[in-house]
Amino acid sequence: MADASDPNDFNLSLPQADGVERALNDPVSRIDLVVGDLTQPDSGWGVTAIVNAANESLLGGGGVDGAIHREAGPRLLEFNRTLDGCPTGLAKASPAFDLESQGIEHIFHTVGPVWNDPGSSEAAAYAMPGAPLGEAAQLGYLHEDTLLASCYLNCLRLAVQHEAKVVAFPAISTGVYRFPKERAAKIAFAHVFGHFATRPAPEFPHKVLFVCFSEEDANVYREIIQNRADWMTNRRRV
Repeated sequence: MADASDPNDFNLSLPQADGVERALNDPVSRIDLVVGDLTQPDSGWGVTAIVNAANESLLGGGGVDGAIHREAGPRLLEFNRTLDGCPTGLAKASPAFDLESQGIEHIFHTVGPVWNDPGSSEAAAYAMPGAPLGEAAQLGYLHEDTLLASCYLNCLRLAVQHEAKVVAFPAISTGVYRFPKERAAKIAFAHVFGHFATRPAPEFPHKVLFVCFSEEDANVYREIIQNRADWMTNRRRV
């Protein structure tokens, strides 16, 4: 379990007026960072919806996707056949089926982008001539950034629609899809932060958990959250 269950761990010491400080810190109080298994959440997390990093078929795969299908049981596959797939960047909801025994009511399936090598034809197709590619590009500049941001935005919209109280996210696209972990964590945090900043409690979701596979992965999130005042003011909106 990571130490982010105490929201004060991520608070900033700011000289500004109380209203400004509250605007920067209140959204973070609704974000937790944990290390564990998304498909077997600790009862103390209070998770009511989990996000599945799926492929476009929504019919199961490896990693988190395969684990969720195994834990949710065969009815999830049967249901997802009726969804007719999902394009990259979008999200679709399903019941949790066998995972309901763990308090999970919904699964939000979203398809993250594959990170393209900076020298690939796919990367060049979306780039302006002479612009930096790959991790050298400004955050929000790349097509992959936009698609990953869309995954988080669409899952948050589903959380509002289904009145999901606590939503648990994996690190979408950072596994076999090779999205750089720090870049992905910034996109994830920025869009959850933005959602909470414009939709104060008690609007849904009440809380978001970033569920990390390892302490090493959790440290990536810790660093970008602690340093958010620096990079968020310089990023391009995605």
